[in-house]
Amino acid sequence: MRGLYRRKQAVLRNVKRIAIIGAGGFAREVSWLIRDINHHQESFEFVGYIVSDLSRLSERDSRDQVLGGYDWIAENPGSIDALAIGIGTPSVRLRVASQLESSYPGIEWPALVHPTAQFDRGSAKLGDGVLLCAGVIGTVNLVIAPFSMVNLACTIGHEARLGEGCVLNPTVNISGGVVLEERVLVGTGAQILQYVHVGAGATVGAGAVVTKDVSPGDTVVGIPAKSTNRT
Repeated sequence: MRGLYRRKQAVLRNVKRIAIIGAGGFAREVSWLIRDINHHQESFEFVGYIVSDLSRLSERDSRDQVLGGYDWIAENPGSIDALAIGIGTPSVRLRVASQLESSYPGIEWPALVHPTAQFDRGSAKLGDGVLLCAGVIGTVNLVIAPFSMVNLACTIGHEARLGEGCVLNPTVNISGGVVLEERVLVGTGAQILQYVHVGAGATVGAGAVVTKDVSPGDTVVGIPAKSTNRT
């Protein structure tokens, strides 16, 4: 009865009941993102965390707020309206999204945008499950594909394109015209100069300055960034 009452109240308040996939540090940051969105405009009711494997929970996880494994969703139909991914690894973000979208097609994956994020919303295209964290600054004509994540205080220039599942760690600078294909990971403080193309599955090391195109699957580090592939 309590669950039914909460559901009715959520509908009346026009809020979405949302759970976060993952229960570690980044999942808690996503919970904070939701709280800050609600301080600006009440939009979500945070229900709890859902994990893929309960046996792997550690002391670093928010165990007291874990609802259960993925099967909890099927066992509690109608208990949530939306999901967000609190995992910072590009390939895992996409794998989880694919699995859960297939299993639960009726559940929403809203783009979560922190109230302090600044960009031209009229020209931007944000996909399902996108996360834009506090202090992000973008300009015009941004394309951020589904399940990408832009962490704290990143900057993104005009016409930049982030492919599915890309992850930008804090204070990354993406210049105008940059294209990141799917599953790109960009380390903290890295800079990618204008019109550079970064291939699918590539990794840009923390603090790197990328001045040239990066091949798919490659890892580049340093200033200027160079490939770690010795072959």
